[in-house]
Amino acid sequence: MSNTQPNFTVEDLGLIEYETAWKLQDEYAAEVASGSRPPTLLLLEHPHVYTFGRRGQAGNLLWGEEQLKQKGISVHWVDRGGDVTYHGPGQLVGYPLLPLGVPHPQPLSQGERDGRIPDADYVGYVRKLEKTLITALARLGLAAGQRSGKTGVWIQADVYSRCPRCKPEDREKPAKIAAIGVKVDARGVSRHGFALNVNPEMDYWDGIIACGLQDEPVVSLADLLSLVPAMERVKLEVIEAFREVFEISKS
Repeated sequence: MSNTQPNFTVEDLGLIEYETAWKLQDEYAAEVASGSRPPTLLLLEHPHVYTFGRRGQAGNLLWGEEQLKQKGISVHWVDRGGDVTYHGPGQLVGYPLLPLGVPHPQPLSQGERDGRIPDADYVGYVRKLEKTLITALARLGLAAGQRSGKTGVWIQADVYSRCPRCKPEDREKPAKIAAIGVKVDARGVSRHGFALNVNPEMDYWDGIIACGLQDEPVVSLADLLSLVPAMERVKLEVIEAFREVFEISKS
């Protein structure tokens, strides 16, 4: 699916290897920064992978090499914020490539480009990504929200208690349904983004302490809705909510 407008582009990449999509972000972000590409939202799914952000702790990977091999999981250390998370089939991943801030004066060394964030409302951007997913989930029939001091999108305990596979002791806690980890490069363009659990294999979270949060349950749409929406429907709702929250016109 490709939905192109003069001021915004959505590209559906389907199932794509993590490293391939990471490199594509570099290519597209450079084009967005130069003005040769409009702001772009990439929607996709990844094969099984654990990724560690800049605050990643190796101890939050609980499975050893043999188990990772048996499960077919690759591991990548990347340049987004946050700790470790999981991506896999059945999870909708979104990478918005948006011009958020004023670039630093050039030239900069590679180390400076990697280490300096331009002037931008970084926290406000993350809150908008959360609001986008909360809006999309509401249209899919599921109430979700934010948690003070924590990044991501959360399901309150009274809703999470519907989850049939979940541990009884966890049903009294909020559960994370979407993770967010981003980067703003030295040209002011956002990278990485969000991961919304639609209907992935949830046992893969057993191999990590997700986002470095001990004893915080993780949940999916399939855990909470009797009729799981098709991935295409979820994508359409996310695109519409993204346009609304980021005030992107359709013309």
